[in-house]
Amino acid sequence: MVVSSKATQEFVPIKEVRDGIVILKDGSLRGIVLASSLNFSLKSDDERSAILFQFQDFLNSLDFGIQISIESRRLDIRPYIALLEERYKEQVNELMKIQTREYIEFIKKFTESTSIMTKSFFVVVSYDPAIISIKSKTVTELFQKKSAGEELQKKQLSFEENRTQLEQRISVVEQGLSRCGIRVIRLGTEEVIELFYKTFNPGDTEKPINSN
Repeated sequence: MVVSSKATQEFVPIKEVRDGIVILKDGSLRGIVLASSLNFSLKSDDERSAILFQFQDFLNSLDFGIQISIESRRLDIRPYIALLEERYKEQVNELMKIQTREYIEFIKKFTESTSIMTKSFFVVVSYDPAIISIKSKTVTELFQKKSAGEELQKKQLSFEENRTQLEQRISVVEQGLSRCGIRVIRLGTEEVIELFYKTFNPGDTEKPINSN
């Protein structure tokens, strides 16, 4: 029996990430917003009710779909340990060196015995221009042959138009969440790529950091 192996990219619906926007293989667009959390235990009953009602109004005001994703990941303490190691090397006071070393060992043992998790909240805003673009074409346009330059220019113009529509939706989401007291940050290209890389390669966080 012959088993055909497929590249991982074939199972990922992402075509490219441009200007912080995820372009899927079907032509639809996605924008991702990082949202902060709210600690309800520190809120009064009136504040909780106000937040819930505000969030309900926000959801009811949307005329498009959104996705809310919660990522729970074990805290990667290695960068902090590496920073402490550098501070240890720079110390000239012997007492401070001893205290720094003891603190490093304490942090290592504590994180090894206890799983410290971090949670990130993402709001995914979508825009699907496929139906609109198909309806706008005439029979003549479908069979008309265009040059490579014309096709490239047309694709760029189409992307700009679709991005404008997506940006408007993202703005609505950002304003709605801000009214609920939630801080929001729009992810750029590098942040989006890093997010998906960590999602599809979760084991990389367990690999040791190479020290120079």
